[in-house]
Amino acid sequence: MNKILENDKKHIEQLLTSVKSYAVDFLENIDNLPTGGKVATRQFNKLNTQGKGADASLKAFVEKYHDIIVASSGPRYWGFVTGGATPASIVGDWLASVYDQNTQTMQGDGDVSAVIEMETIALLLDLFELPDDFFGGFVTGATLSNFTCLGVARQWLGNQLGMDIAKNGIVDGLKILSATPHSSAVKSLSMLGIGSDNIIKIKTLAGNREAMDIEDLKLQAQHLNGQPFVLISSAGTVNSVDFDDFVKINKIKQEFDFWWHIDAAFGAYAACSPLYSQLLTNWESADSITIDNHKWLNVPYESAIFLIKKQHTLCQINTFQNSNAPYLGDPLDNFNYLNFLPENSRRLRALPAWFTLKAYGKEGYQSIVENCISLTKLLAGLIEKDENFKILAPIHLNTVCFSLAEESDSATEYLSRLNKVGKVFLTATVFAGNSAIRAALVNWRTTEKDVILAYTEMKKALAL
Repeated sequence: MNKILENDKKHIEQLLTSVKSYAVDFLENIDNLPTGGKVATRQFNKLNTQGKGADASLKAFVEKYHDIIVASSGPRYWGFVTGGATPASIVGDWLASVYDQNTQTMQGDGDVSAVIEMETIALLLDLFELPDDFFGGFVTGATLSNFTCLGVARQWLGNQLGMDIAKNGIVDGLKILSATPHSSAVKSLSMLGIGSDNIIKIKTLAGNREAMDIEDLKLQAQHLNGQPFVLISSAGTVNSVDFDDFVKINKIKQEFDFWWHIDAAFGAYAACSPLYSQLLTNWESADSITIDNHKWLNVPYESAIFLIKKQHTLCQINTFQNSNAPYLGDPLDNFNYLNFLPENSRRLRALPAWFTLKAYGKEGYQSIVENCISLTKLLAGLIEKDENFKILAPIHLNTVCFSLAEESDSATEYLSRLNKVGKVFLTATVFAGNSAIRAALVNWRTTEKDVILAYTEMKKALAL
């Protein structure tokens, strides 16, 4: 054994204690750490011939990077839709690294990681009050979840047209309908060979809405003259967290032959609250659902799940099976996750979710969701009363989409000044063709004090 590696093995407890010290320092001070404004140097050293060992490498990392790591998991990082990490999820994440399991099979010698994943999916179905006729698995994020769901949808669509796309390749004529698809869904269409431009756009509702116009959906479906298609609908659009009308979509599904996919990356968590769960009425009728856990579940990156109706299992296996690997067994007789999703090698990604669900339960997540929405309304109210800003879209859930009242100051320039201060982090977007700003609140740590502090900094940035 390499002498440096052997030395690290002997001192593993001391090494982990040192790491714990830095980790605890970060977490205990996260409320006061900068949310942005620091830039890492891009002067990279060459790899040394003889290793430094883990302790020296830790010190080198701390010296170069520790002080410029931003608090993206903190209470005032409202850019994108970035959650934090609950204490219980950190416990699960650390153990996942220590155990270093490859989540593959429920059969075989000793590996229980797939069983843990199956149990975690069951816990999430219970959290969302979804039926157990969904099959689910863990992937890295919404992009790969959308990819997985739409990959199976592509196979289903081919089957309706008498083709096996997984074996014979993509063909022209596959119809995809959507109103406001997330970029990850569009990216998935590109990766799947369907084409990111091959979306038949459904009109959106009037009144600064991002939800699809159901009458236009029905009209577009009629124009296809009975040809099967895939519908990508939204449970929480990016800019305004708008929801498509699932009750009406479910009725249309009785008339037309289509695969119904719901991108519920973070909107799914409306199900945790009886105040907002009606937004998801009838979503259980979908064929597939994308849900991102490293957003509102507040577990570390990378964590998302796909949910696909079990009636489509054969399409799923035909899409992802390792058909030239007999040592993996028959996917129908010997369950292996790697025959049901894109990745063959996966860490025990479900464990942080398992821990946080067990630790905080339904009441804990109802509290997190309702607190974030309440604070979003508080922020929106402050912005709405301020003549320097203007709200652009209705507040549906946990995101405020707004702009500057004065056209002379662009949103990009304003955000550059605001984010450099490091007290709050927001991101730019485009809404209804205009430059806009977006604040998404999904962190369990965020309090009213954070909202007031952030708004104060937003006001100050106007004069910078």
